[in-house]
Amino acid sequence: MKLDENLKQVAARHRELTALLSDHPDPGSEAYTKLLREFHELTPLVEKLDSLEAQRQELSDLESLRQDTEAEREMRDLAEQEYQALREAIEQAEHELMLMLVPKDADDNRNVILEVRAGTGGDEAALFAGELFRMYQRYAEGQGWRFETLDYTETEIGGLKEASASISGQNVYSRLKFESGVHRVQRVPVTESGGRIHTSAATVAVLPEAEEVDVQIEDKDLRVDTYRSQGAGGQHVNTTDSAVRITHMPSGIVVQCQDEKSQHKNRLKAMKVLRARLYDEMRKEQQDAEAADRRQQVGSGDRSERIRTYNFPQGRVTDHRINLTLYKLEKVITGEALGEVIDSLIHEDQAARLADFQ
Repeated sequence: MKLDENLKQVAARHRELTALLSDHPDPGSEAYTKLLREFHELTPLVEKLDSLEAQRQELSDLESLRQDTEAEREMRDLAEQEYQALREAIEQAEHELMLMLVPKDADDNRNVILEVRAGTGGDEAALFAGELFRMYQRYAEGQGWRFETLDYTETEIGGLKEASASISGQNVYSRLKFESGVHRVQRVPVTESGGRIHTSAATVAVLPEAEEVDVQIEDKDLRVDTYRSQGAGGQHVNTTDSAVRITHMPSGIVVQCQDEKSQHKNRLKAMKVLRARLYDEMRKEQQDAEAADRRQQVGSGDRSERIRTYNFPQGRVTDHRINLTLYKLEKVITGEALGEVIDSLIHEDQAARLADFQ
């Protein structure tokens, strides 16, 4: 059984790590930290394996009892009931262990940089982009995550031209990574008096946050421009050149930040976004190289891919990648029911990964 073979390897590696950590000459070294991280990653698997082995032993004992012709009938009947219930529990435990063994995205535990931009549709697209940005903010708050706006550019009517935010907490990227792509809205625009339904769009990008060690950026490759922060309609937020725009010359990537009154803080935030963008490019190159050898997952994360439609007249949200439709538009757009969509995407991705693994 492939599951048992893999679990034996995990258990053996866990024992090896236990020995290596107990005899390690330098507990403060990077090598020790790497071993410790692997040990903690494998420990839940080993604990669940120990529990499964105990269940299997109990099942074997029940098997003997239910076939014992000398035992009282009432005792055999009780053993039969417990046997069937335990078999189901073991099947569930084996499925959970299989999911735990499936290779995961190495960036699942990272924080993210969220970027939202208005797409086609003029003012209506900008208003919709603003709603999406607030949807993710409320969802993040509901998850107990920290949501920090990095940059926010409004239109004259209060819509959103583009914005970025840092979201930090537990397993943020694993929950939000399938949100990247084109989000489409169908409704009667609030900017029109007529009753025609329009289609507009906004683009969402979810980038795993990168550390300085992940991406090497040379100062000589940067052009840094400062300017005055501006709000809607070109009105000055302040009278100092605190806003920062950074251009990474080799890649042509441009990032900006004007949310802080301090130029220094804006530069630090802009560099955080730049690192995430560069790291995302590195990830995509690696994924493209591996694409021929793996099954297509739920979504590629391509920002040009239309992933979801929010239809206001019918009150429905449809995710086109997994053919999921929920008639809970208001609860989704306020972040309350967004988790239902995200859970479905994660389950679909797990099923695809599990099929590949088996």
